[in-house]
Amino acid sequence: MILQPILDLVSICVAQGIKDAVLSPGSRCAPLTLAFSRHPAIMVKTISDERAAAFIAMGIAQQKEVPTVLVCTSGSAAYNYAPAISEAFFQQIPLLVLTADRPPEWIDQWDGQTIRQQGIFGKHIKASFQFPDAFEHEDKIWHAQRMVREAIQTAGEHPMGPVHINIPLREPFYPSPTERFEFKAAANFELLEAKRQLNENQQERLLTELERFNRIVLVCGQQRPNPFVRQALDSIVQHKTAVLITDTISNCQVDGSICFHDHFTGMEELKESLKPDLIISFGKSIISKNLKLFLRQSDAQHWHVSPDDYVPDTFKKLSKIIRTEIINFLQVLARGKETQASYYTTWHTVEQSLAKNLPDFVDEATFGEYKAFNRILKEIPTDSIIHVANSMAVRYLNFLGPRRQEIVANRGTSGIDGSNSTSVGCCFTTDAFVTLLTGDMAFFYDRNAFWHNYPISNLRIIVFNNHAGGIFRLIEGPANQPELEEFFETKQALDAKNLCQDFNIEYLAVLDEYSLNDSLQDFYSISKRPKLIEVFSESKQNAQVLKEIKKKVKRLIQIG
Repeated sequence: MILQPILDLVSICVAQGIKDAVLSPGSRCAPLTLAFSRHPAIMVKTISDERAAAFIAMGIAQQKEVPTVLVCTSGSAAYNYAPAISEAFFQQIPLLVLTADRPPEWIDQWDGQTIRQQGIFGKHIKASFQFPDAFEHEDKIWHAQRMVREAIQTAGEHPMGPVHINIPLREPFYPSPTERFEFKAAANFELLEAKRQLNENQQERLLTELERFNRIVLVCGQQRPNPFVRQALDSIVQHKTAVLITDTISNCQVDGSICFHDHFTGMEELKESLKPDLIISFGKSIISKNLKLFLRQSDAQHWHVSPDDYVPDTFKKLSKIIRTEIINFLQVLARGKETQASYYTTWHTVEQSLAKNLPDFVDEATFGEYKAFNRILKEIPTDSIIHVANSMAVRYLNFLGPRRQEIVANRGTSGIDGSNSTSVGCCFTTDAFVTLLTGDMAFFYDRNAFWHNYPISNLRIIVFNNHAGGIFRLIEGPANQPELEEFFETKQALDAKNLCQDFNIEYLAVLDEYSLNDSLQDFYSISKRPKLIEVFSESKQNAQVLKEIKKKVKRLIQIG
């Protein structure tokens, strides 16, 4: 017999606007699985690997900005959610995580598939709840329903994030063949959330304070695309009230923003001329280590703008926290005075020189990751969503300048896990192409992303396979160690051909520029199955090309 409170849980999810659930097979979770799969308003996916399942759910929630449900059985299954939950926590992506559990009397009794699941996700979760294990009193039923409503509200309110409900379940788990499920109508638990706005006096005070600064930089961190934010940034660029610096993952790149900063902010020759006296930041993390170090070494004040209570001091200069919606603040900033003309010109002269010359530097290079990356970017449709893995893939994307597509990267924790799965989850939300740019280590680490029975024909994957973790050749510490290849690069001999056969993915191998051009001709044509291009290169050669291009950039700036 299925407990009515479990059916009520699903009804409350539907009433609260949840439409998607990702389930992993198991026995203890059977009541939850059956309840979600039998509700006509829930779109259910079954993903066997819990780690992949959690990132797939995250990819869905990331696009829809509504909690996606995750359901797994008891024991270590729940722990496999941890990487995606920590990523969702730092990226502020809403998940409702439901873990089936043994009843409390059987914890620590050596019963099968039993661990200590209460509070299992620690500080990487917005809230954790323990579902009642018995419902003999009507208050227990009321408590369970209130808990589910609160959990969904907490996941979806600003800042969004993952919420966990641990659910003890006793046998029997399975209904009789004649049992009917009755999903009762649930009341909607409405949240009216007021936005934080600067009043007129606060706006005037900020404008007065801005008058004190002559060299202002506005740094955009990772966030979803927002046309209203871009419109406000356009106004700031037009009025020249700040130098706008945008990483590719900020989704804030507009005409006149500084996009090639990763190439030159670390240069000693430019440090004094580029040094700000005020840093204004919004959004989450940035990719560029050069930019972070440059700003940390400045004498600037730092204002961070966010409606959140959570404010990291990324540049070690934090002097003001402005609790407001970013568009509200940007409209104030656009009314400020122009930043120092010579300062503004210095940034933009270097930016324009790189925009003009870097494509030639890359075209002149030996064929490898950098050159292939640059060529592939020219073919990606403007309406494709680009998912990019960590390590070198996201850095190449940042090196190569402005993008108009939405860029998604797992930069909450910046691990290599889950890039494939997140892009698969994204595919479930759109008919547009989803393009995954990834290195071989990240790709093979998350191969179970494709271990399911759902169509993802809109997925396009480019794997840059140098048979190693090539980024370690570019980090001075490991690059100088005799153990580099075995213990840091972790050389591997895999290619993606067999994986593509296993998961019905069209496979194209690329060894040179000619075969890349040939492979790209029909890569974005409509097809019944996903497509993958594997670009083979040598790790040593890639590192050399990157060093040579850096030398050319430095020479260009010194001459300029």
